[in-house]
Amino acid sequence: MTAAYVALEGGHVLEGRGRASGTARGELVFTTAYTGYEESLTDPSYEEQILTFSYPLIGNYGVREERFESDRIHPRAVLAKELTDDVTEWLESEDVPAVDHLDTREVVTDIRDGGAMKCGIAVGDDVTEEDALEQLEQCKAMSDHTDIGAQVSVDETVVHGEDNDGDTVALVDCGAKGSIIDSLVERNATVHVLPHDATEADIEAVDPDILFISNGPGDPANYEEAIDIVDAFVEETPVAGICLGQQIVAEALGGTTEKMTFGHRGVNQPVMDLESGRVVMTTQNHGYTVAEPGDYLEVTQINVNDDTPEGLDGVEHDIITRQYHPEANPGPQDTLDFFDDVLAMADPQNQRAVPADD
Repeated sequence: MTAAYVALEGGHVLEGRGRASGTARGELVFTTAYTGYEESLTDPSYEEQILTFSYPLIGNYGVREERFESDRIHPRAVLAKELTDDVTEWLESEDVPAVDHLDTREVVTDIRDGGAMKCGIAVGDDVTEEDALEQLEQCKAMSDHTDIGAQVSVDETVVHGEDNDGDTVALVDCGAKGSIIDSLVERNATVHVLPHDATEADIEAVDPDILFISNGPGDPANYEEAIDIVDAFVEETPVAGICLGQQIVAEALGGTTEKMTFGHRGVNQPVMDLESGRVVMTTQNHGYTVAEPGDYLEVTQINVNDDTPEGLDGVEHDIITRQYHPEANPGPQDTLDFFDDVLAMADPQNQRAVPADD
């Protein structure tokens, strides 16, 4: 059996079965999702993290590329109770270390009690505990990854839906999932995907009907260029955001953000709309949240479990953001109407979509 060691912040070392060799370090987090492992593994929001699956068997329906959210795996390593050969072969092909035969209940409990933590991984025939501890010593806090946007963003503008004749969206790519772009293109929008550090001139060249800030990894405070873009255009262009995008919009408009203890990662996070009282189930993947929305934004939706803001609307301007992933990849389709609401902001004649009664 291939040796595998998982060194946790504080010095505790776990031993498991090595399924894909290599060394890695990152912030240890967990997801409660029982399906959607392909989407999770290719979600750029997991950059610089080590992903623990709480569901005991990962890989039971194979690996299909059409489900991928990006062109590569983003977690630095993967932990599970049991991984199938299909998944481990995929991880190995991308040099992503993987460990199973772990008591993931214990790992998840450690994270829930102590919060997301630094972690070091060593997998291979000749590795030792010291190799994993060395990786742990070199691990940086998530907020110290000041260049993380560059790791997940496009290098130059890419256009999707060029033949569409609907609204023009300038999407600032801080690590966008492919299904977010697809959701806009399916609604006849032309989407210009711009780098995370796009300038005002870049946005002006697109002349968008909507400015959209994507999801992505890391501390929103490190996305200074995206924050500046929102500040520059919010009074003249409708603004939308998802996940990290919500946090960036809040930062730009006088709000504050903070790191959560262990974040929200899964496909069954309950969200309540404060006006209607309706509760929907959502897909989420984030470790930061909006602490205070500021004077220009109103909290319109909250997480039922901990009351953190899940939706923000502009008080004086056309702004709509969501902390969860309404594109439903993976997860329930309760909130797909968000994209209709976003595009409706481009036309003052339109009203935002109202979810149908269940």
